[in-house]
Amino acid sequence: MLKKVHFGPSVLPFLLVMPQIIVTLVFFIWPAGQALYQSLLIQDAFGLKTEFVWFQNFILLFHEEQYWGAFERTIVFSAAVAFISMSFALMLAVMADRVIKGSGIYRTLLIWPYAVAPVTAGALWVFMFNPTLGILTYFLAVFGYDWNHNINGDQAMALVVMAAAWKQIAYNFLFFLAGLQSIPKSLIEAAAIDGAGPFRRFWDIIFPLLSPTTFFLLVVNIVYAFFETFGIIHVVTAGGPASATTILVYKVFNDGFVGLDLGGSAAQSVILMIIVVSLTVVQFKYVEKKVSY
Repeated sequence: MLKKVHFGPSVLPFLLVMPQIIVTLVFFIWPAGQALYQSLLIQDAFGLKTEFVWFQNFILLFHEEQYWGAFERTIVFSAAVAFISMSFALMLAVMADRVIKGSGIYRTLLIWPYAVAPVTAGALWVFMFNPTLGILTYFLAVFGYDWNHNINGDQAMALVVMAAAWKQIAYNFLFFLAGLQSIPKSLIEAAAIDGAGPFRRFWDIIFPLLSPTTFFLLVVNIVYAFFETFGIIHVVTAGGPASATTILVYKVFNDGFVGLDLGGSAAQSVILMIIVVSLTVVQFKYVEKKVSY
């Protein structure tokens, strides 16, 4: 017969979680509350006069064509970044999973780009695609393609998508490789014995078993494209040309710090916060459903 074990009251668990609670309160709860309160106010450019206007900032925002344009660009941008980065990461993970000799070296080299700061990654791609001195621009000119992202909006969007996707490939690679290594090799060997080719084994066995990892990375990459690509866009295009690369997070900065519309900028940040919380809830529900099965 098993005996029940009772532990007396202790302050140690509270002390262990206290740093995380403090970080959450200082860097998330308090700024989120400030943004929500600021979104209900309107101020002059010098901050000398403040007026409580309730939801007027949100109403004006939803009637602004530039905001909806930034929303559409954000959807296109985040979808492109997620698809490109996850596709290349999955391909590299499959290739690295088959490497036996020197696998640690290959994996280390593939992970390195994740340590590069967004600003540095943006500067690297700007140099490579500089209309005058860029090495990749030179090769494009050889094939008769004129590249100048400073005046071409489509090229500017393509450039920030490539830079942002390249930065995120290493992160996705880690999770895909871990997912591949957790798949029982006996399933793949059994399919090979039954005559299934490499593509059939990947599509019918490996990829379905990677679906939880794929969904997790899809949400993470969308959140990354929404928030963490600000530095890349700021360095590469600064939202131009003609707002062609101004996504939601950059519009928050542009309206708040450049246009000094603090109330409207706070309203935009609240909407972004609602979006990321909604994505997190969807991800949690999906994981919970998988675990229950």
